Amino acid sequence: MSSVAHTLTVELGRRSYPIQIGHGLLNERDLIGRHVPARDVLIVSNTTVAPLYLEALESALRPRHTVATLLPDGESYKTLDTVARILDVLVANRFGRDCVVVALGGGVVGDMAGFAASVYQRGVLFVQVPTTLLAQVDSAVGGKTGVNHPGGKNLIGAFHQPLVVLADTATLATLPPRELRAGLAEVVKYGLIRDAAFFDWLESHADALLAGEREALAYVILRSCQIKAEIVGRDELEHGERALLNFGHTFGHAIESATGYGRWLHGEAVAAGMVMAARMSRESGWIDAASLARITTLIERMGLPTRLADVSAQTMLQGMRMDKKVLEGQIRLVLLRAIGDAFVTADYEAQHLERTLQAHLC
Repeated sequence: MSSVAHTLTVELGRRSYPIQIGHGLLNERDLIGRHVPARDVLIVSNTTVAPLYLEALESALRPRHTVATLLPDGESYKTLDTVARILDVLVANRFGRDCVVVALGGGVVGDMAGFAASVYQRGVLFVQVPTTLLAQVDSAVGGKTGVNHPGGKNLIGAFHQPLVVLADTATLATLPPRELRAGLAEVVKYGLIRDAAFFDWLESHADALLAGEREALAYVILRSCQIKAEIVGRDELEHGERALLNFGHTFGHAIESATGYGRWLHGEAVAAGMVMAARMSRESGWIDAASLARITTLIERMGLPTRLADVSAQTMLQGMRMDKKVLEGQIRLVLLRAIGDAFVTADYEAQHLERTLQAHLC
């Protein structure tokens, strides 16, 4: 009996692909084999994930010729130099354009493996096997790949859609609590931008999620992927609606850049960034005080930060000006009209942004 509990599709015409969600997918040899149409496979993982799941994946891929490269773990290694290591392995093994790159790990591994696949011989096939909650609900879906630069988060990259996303929820059992909480930040984001009823559900089930209850986690992965797949299917290259998925990220990416990549997990920075975006929405008169309080309370219940120390408003603004949504020098923000109703705008008062930053910089 198959372990696949849910199958979704990211609708992109000829480049459409499935998201398979289930408990124990890494043990599904037929399933994995069906989605890896190649003789030569490069598995990209890291030193934390590989000891746990690499053997199972290699077993599922037999009799293919597989090579594994293990990267150091952490956001600070999400660089062009690390991607060059992946490309060196592909070249050294004489992999052709018919190879497949498989990312086994969290968002950092997926972003770098996908970027390497996008540029090797001008593009080879790519499979996502996300092993963190954040990757399963967000970064593994949608085809964004890339690396950080000292000047800003994810400034170098490409859109390169995977063949398939295989989200094995069994891998979440080995996820450290801090990583689980970081993933929940992206889950909360979906409720805030698109689904008020989902946000209500998260308020009622926060304790179950923090305890790692399997059914609760499976539901939030499904609902998050549904929302993201719908948005990406309508706006793959982020010309409009897809920018809503960056709610909290303009602030969050500036936090990561200002504090040095790796001190804050991505989800932690996004959590603080979402509270800042919610406060900015309140300062601008879009949402009421009760909505801001609900958002802040849920983020705090998830064990996530809402403030940061040792960063000035000027430093934050410098980071925000490097955001990819900036047009003609204007910082565009994703704000809220209500919980479940987000929009993108550059039409706001500078003093409101200043007050927002001051309220969250300790």
